Amino acid sequence: MEKLRTAIGGYLELEASEIRNCYHPQAIALNTARNALEYLLRVRTFKQIYIPYFTCEVLLEPMAKLNIPVRLYAIDEQLEPLFDFTSLNDDDAFLYTNYFGLKSDYVAQLARQCKQLIVDNAQAFFDKPFQGEPTIYSARKFFGVADGAYLYTDTKSTDKFEQDSSYDRMAHLLIRKDDSAEAGYRHFVANDKALEQNPIKIMSRLTTAILGSIDYETVAQKRIENYRCLEKALHQTNKLTLRLSSDSVPMVYPYWTEDKALRQRLLQEKIYTAAYWPNVKESCRPASLEYRLTAEVVYLPIDQRYGSNDMLNILKYV
Repeated sequence: MEKLRTAIGGYLELEASEIRNCYHPQAIALNTARNALEYLLRVRTFKQIYIPYFTCEVLLEPMAKLNIPVRLYAIDEQLEPLFDFTSLNDDDAFLYTNYFGLKSDYVAQLARQCKQLIVDNAQAFFDKPFQGEPTIYSARKFFGVADGAYLYTDTKSTDKFEQDSSYDRMAHLLIRKDDSAEAGYRHFVANDKALEQNPIKIMSRLTTAILGSIDYETVAQKRIENYRCLEKALHQTNKLTLRLSSDSVPMVYPYWTEDKALRQRLLQEKIYTAAYWPNVKESCRPASLEYRLTAEVVYLPIDQRYGSNDMLNILKYV
């Protein structure tokens, strides 16, 4: 008789079903978005890659591992590339970030214009991939998981990858649920650090199970409603003129304001706003658009934990 691989009985485990729901069932499920990019670069023969100045420094990890030259490009106030696409060679890759889930219409335009496009949808989890365009997603930017990413690519690796495990990276999520955001913050920072320089792995069973238990339709609806609430109140004073397309789900509400004290005022009220991205200040001049987007834009939370009363509370301090 074959020996059981999984125990029957004993203490109960976390209640999360990995078979109930999956938003990207046709994608390759991996451990991190940066490793999704590494996977893609390993199966394609790109000799160099163009990425924006305005991006997270962890995106550079795959190219450093693979010794692929990186070329940086600037963006305009619509967060679109200042770039001559006729200069691209066939073996160049061009990565574009769907910033905050607000550039979906532009991604569609860019896909028709750029044959070497890699779509970074880490901030646009709910956007569907364009046919044939390599596309990367990050789960932990939208949901309470420690890791997890998805990759769409027509070219698959023949390598066998180990499956990741996530139980030892869950402290910040569990502590915040039982205690507070402040109590779990150092564990959140430690989790970010733990994800650095990890090899490509298959998404863990724990992350898969948690993502399988999410009501994606409700999440999307709440994010859109919260975004629209802030947009209605703030669009006339927002120096960013981005608009949410009809079929997109935003990550945050980016508010570019002359109010230099806003971020600190919100912090004093325990309204936490992420910084995208501190490393940009090190690589760009203070007068550059990218530096100002990092230093001056306040990225207001609009995620599924909150409703209209929370948005009104944010607006009270804005």
